[in-house]
Amino acid sequence: MVLDLTAIGFFAASTDFHWHDLLTFVALMFCGAVCIEATRRLGMPAGVSRDLLSAWWLPAALLLPPVYALLAPIPLQMLLQKRVRETVVYRRVFSSAAISLAGGAASVLFHGLVGELDIPTQGTGGPILVAVGCAVLFTVLNTALIAIAAHTAVPDTRWREVLWNRESLTLDVVELCLGVLVAIACGVNLALLVLALPPVVLLQRSLLHAQLQAAARTDPKTGLLNAAAWQREADTEIVRARRTGETLALLIVDIDHFKRVNDTYGHLVGDQVLIGVAATIRSQLRDYDVVGRFGGEEFVVLLPRADVTEARRVAERLRSRIGRMAVPADENMVTVTISAGVAIMSMHGDDLIELLAAADLALYRAKELGRDRICLPATPVPPARRPGPEAAPS
Repeated sequence: MVLDLTAIGFFAASTDFHWHDLLTFVALMFCGAVCIEATRRLGMPAGVSRDLLSAWWLPAALLLPPVYALLAPIPLQMLLQKRVRETVVYRRVFSSAAISLAGGAASVLFHGLVGELDIPTQGTGGPILVAVGCAVLFTVLNTALIAIAAHTAVPDTRWREVLWNRESLTLDVVELCLGVLVAIACGVNLALLVLALPPVVLLQRSLLHAQLQAAARTDPKTGLLNAAAWQREADTEIVRARRTGETLALLIVDIDHFKRVNDTYGHLVGDQVLIGVAATIRSQLRDYDVVGRFGGEEFVVLLPRADVTEARRVAERLRSRIGRMAVPADENMVTVTISAGVAIMSMHGDDLIELLAAADLALYRAKELGRDRICLPATPVPPARRPGPEAAPS
């Protein structure tokens, strides 16, 4: 934030402001505001969400002096905070600073390489290629800054989860292309923004609709699958394993004495413990393992192609890593332990209900034996009951 303010002050002092630049900047910010207002009724999913506002930030970086690229995120982030979804202020501030610094760097590089050359009116490919390269720089810097912040907040998160996956990379390419095309249209004639705005709004609404559909499958607090979505995916994996004859394991993980954390430190710290445990579990599993929050302080994990040895090894690794996790609370560091029940397909059950019942009994056994341990059912069990989200003890 300090670096961003310093950069804004430096470039503001060294920039000659012209009415045409100010008009272009206001027009781009107006288009961004229209995008936000047009999608406001859809809402915005909790957590990290994606938008297409780079379609308006990138033209500011490519067409205007660097100070405008540094200032561009501020009004739109304020509008998002007030009109779409209020979030913790420091997150908005950091996001704005990250976008600002990335846009400023891209603008400085572009104007340093191209100078005052007008991209579209020259009709040559060189400046446009430079514009694309600077747009890539903007995307890389912005993603890197956000990823560093996310990884610092939750150190157990894998870097590939906070950097790029196939979906986020596709969205970055779309944003890059939109930004360059809007910049070219704006450079030809500012009035062409009227033609560029409707397609961007439509793409923005489509993107948010897809994100909201995905959010309906996830637990808003931890980002894991919710109970209903997890059961659907687990059923699919079990049918596949039964058809192919492969092994499969199911874990029910419960945080020991979680109520004490809430009673002692408050629910906000309890939420941070849940988030930390969820991130640790996710970081220790394979991409195709199915993990969800089953309710309260209970998590469920399905391990395709895992036998009893592999399942115990994974469960012990989770127990060990979570036991070393610490969440700050005022002047204290909160630590927790977990208990887990393990059930193996064909050994303890043949469908999801039987496996859940067996793992639930094993979890009760782990609790009775003193907690902070991993247990299997004492003997293969028939279906007893279907545990709900709050079935396991605290």
